[in-house]
Amino acid sequence: MSHPRTADLVLTGGPVHTVDAARSTAGAVAVRDGRIVAVGHDEVHELIGPGTEVVDLAGRLLLPGFQDAHVHPQGAGAELGLCHLNDTVDPREYLRRVREYADRHPDAAWITGGGWSMEAFPGGTPTAALLDTAVPDRPVFLPNRDHHGAWVNSRALERAGIDAGTPDPADGRIERDADGNPTGMLQEGAANLVARLVPEPTPDEQLAALLRAQSALHAYGVTAWQDAIVGAYANMTDPTPAYHAAVDRGLLTARVVGALWWDRGRGAEQIPELVARRAESSRGRFRATSVKIMQDGIAENHTAALLGPYLTGCGCASDNSGISFVEPAELRRYVTELDALDFQVHFHALGDRAVREALDAVEAARAANGQRDTRHHLAHLQVVHPEDVPRFRALGATANLQALWAAHEPQMDELTIPFLGPERAARQYPFGDLLRSGATLAAGSDWPVSSPDPLAALHVAVNRVAPDAPPGTPAFLPGQRVDLGAAIAAYTAGSAHANHLDDITGSITVGRLADLVVLDRDPFAGPPEEIAATRVLQTFVDGRRVYAADDA
Repeated sequence: MSHPRTADLVLTGGPVHTVDAARSTAGAVAVRDGRIVAVGHDEVHELIGPGTEVVDLAGRLLLPGFQDAHVHPQGAGAELGLCHLNDTVDPREYLRRVREYADRHPDAAWITGGGWSMEAFPGGTPTAALLDTAVPDRPVFLPNRDHHGAWVNSRALERAGIDAGTPDPADGRIERDADGNPTGMLQEGAANLVARLVPEPTPDEQLAALLRAQSALHAYGVTAWQDAIVGAYANMTDPTPAYHAAVDRGLLTARVVGALWWDRGRGAEQIPELVARRAESSRGRFRATSVKIMQDGIAENHTAALLGPYLTGCGCASDNSGISFVEPAELRRYVTELDALDFQVHFHALGDRAVREALDAVEAARAANGQRDTRHHLAHLQVVHPEDVPRFRALGATANLQALWAAHEPQMDELTIPFLGPERAARQYPFGDLLRSGATLAAGSDWPVSSPDPLAALHVAVNRVAPDAPPGTPAFLPGQRVDLGAAIAAYTAGSAHANHLDDITGSITVGRLADLVVLDRDPFAGPPEEIAATRVLQTFVDGRRVYAADDA
C-alpha cells in the first residue's frame, strides 16, 4: 500500500501546457485518487513512491484532455458499423461500397449508413437512378456527411409515397427534375419523409455504436463532450438509452453533456417535457442540461439562413435567403423561458441571419432574466456579420467553432463561395475576429460530419489550410488565423466552460480531475504546417488510462 503522501501517477520529463490563466508551463504532474495534486518541476518527484506509476514524457507535450463541444457519437459509431462512406469522394467507390454492403447483408430490410460528400456530385445532388444501379430491390437511405440531406433510391421513394405531387415540407426540400419528379435527393426536413420508415437499431446495437465512438474519441485524446442531439432526429435515434446502459454497466468513461433536441415542429408546450427529460435522463457521467435548437441549415444546399439572398450560378440574386427553422420572435420567447429554467441553449447557427436571430434570443433572455450562468453557445458560425462579432462577449455567448471547415476544399470553393458572393464569403469562420473581440471560444468536431481529430482541427485553426490540402493551396482568409495556444484553449478550457465542467476539468491545475492527454511531440516546438502530424499516445480520465497507442 502506497504512503498516503505519494502519488498514484506522475508524468514527468516533458513540457506540460497547463492551459491555466497564465498559459504557464511545467515539467511534471502528480495524480492521487483521480485528481491532480501537484504541478511543477523536479520537486514533484518527491511524491514518487514504490506504488507510483511514472510516465516518462521524453520531451512530448502533456495537455488537459480535449473536450468536443459539438459531436454526435452514437450516430458516428453507428455509421462505422453500417455502410460507411466517409473517407472517399469517389462516386464509383460509393456505389461499390453500397453494393458490397447490400451483398453482405442479404436479410437487411433497409440499406443504411451514410457519410458521402456533396462535392462528389454535380450541384451536390446525387440521383436515385444512380443508386438503383447498386441496389434496385431494397430501399436505401444514406444521409450525407453533413446530415442535412439524404440520398435515397427509387424503392425508398416508393415506400415513402414521394412523387411529383408530394409537397415540400416547411423545413426542407425535395429535389426534382424539370417535370417535378423527385430525383432522389432530400434536403433537410424532407429527409424525414423517408427516415421515419427506417427501422430503429436494437438497444444492443445502440450501445455498441456508442462504445465504438467512445473508443475512437479517447484515441483522439477526447475525455469529455457535448452530444449535440439527444433525441430522435432524421435517421439518428435518441442516444439516451445507450448512455444509460453504458452508465449502468460502468462503461461510460467520458464526461458527457446531452443537448436535448428541440422539436421545431412544436412550440413552448414541449418545455415541461424537456424539464422532465433533464431530470430523468441525467445519470452518472451523463447530464442532459442543454437544449439544442437548430435554427438553420447549411450553405451548400442553400438552407443556411442569410441576411440577403443567395446568388445564382450566373451571380445574380436569387429569391432564396435560406430557412429560419424557428420563427425569430418565437425563438426569443422559447430561449427566454429555457434560460429562466436554467437550461443552456446550444444553437446550430450557420448563416449570418441565424447567428443574429440566436444572439437576439440570448439578448432577450438576458434582458428578461438578468445575467445567469446558462452559458448559451452558438455552433458553426460560418457567416457572421461584423456587427454581431462583439455581441458574443457582451452577451456571454460562447462561440463554438468547427475549425476543420475553415479551409479551401471543393465543397467550399465550388458549392459555397460562388453562391455567397465575395463580401459574405470574406466573413466566413471569423475565428480571429471573435478571439480579438474577447469572446469565449469553444471547439468541436461535429463528427461524423467531419473528423473527430482535435489535432487536425487545431491545424486548420492555426493555418487556415486543410491538413491534406494539395501543395500550394492558399490559406483561407488568413487574417482569421488564431495562435496554437488559443486554439488549444478553445478545445480544452473553452469547451469545459461550455460544458459547465470548468470547475473540475479543462486545465492542469491542482485540485482538477486528472483528465490528460500525452502527444507524440510538442507541436509548439515545430512548424505550424506540421501540427496535424501530431498523434495522441495516451489518454487518461480520472488518472486512469483509457487509451494507449501501440508505440506509447
